[in-house]
Amino acid sequence: MQLFLMRHGESGFDAPSDRERTLSDLGRHQTRQMGKWLSDKLDHCDLVIVSPYIRAQQTWQEVSHYLPEPGHCITLDDVTPNADPKYATDTILAYAQQYDAQNVLVITHMPVVGYLVHELDISVEPPMFATSAVAHLEKHYENADFKGMFTPNTIT
Repeated sequence: MQLFLMRHGESGFDAPSDRERTLSDLGRHQTRQMGKWLSDKLDHCDLVIVSPYIRAQQTWQEVSHYLPEPGHCITLDDVTPNADPKYATDTILAYAQQYDAQNVLVITHMPVVGYLVHELDISVEPPMFATSAVAHLEKHYENADFKGMFTPNTIT
């Protein structure tokens, strides 16, 4: 399974709550850049899992313009910023198994996204993610291999 873990795009802080923060213009631009990059990596997407926070939903809206319609798209509270990484990983993998997903995109937040990488490949310390960054992992049976981290600055 190809697993792409993405942090939402840059967002502003002018919102009534963390949940309601929206993407900035730069965040939209960088997210579109990553959407184009992802389109070269994913000829199809079986499963998309997105945090319910507005900035994550907006990130998916921007990225979705560049990807084929996913087989399944789920909004999941288990991938919000302070979610339990072990539980989030187990939930993501359970949905992937349920839908027999070979290509999975998860749009989430710091700090949980870094811990998700570590949960999947324990040889990797939880990385810091720039906004709009994507980590690529390849999962085979019980093992996952971290293939790299990609940001708007490293793909151009």
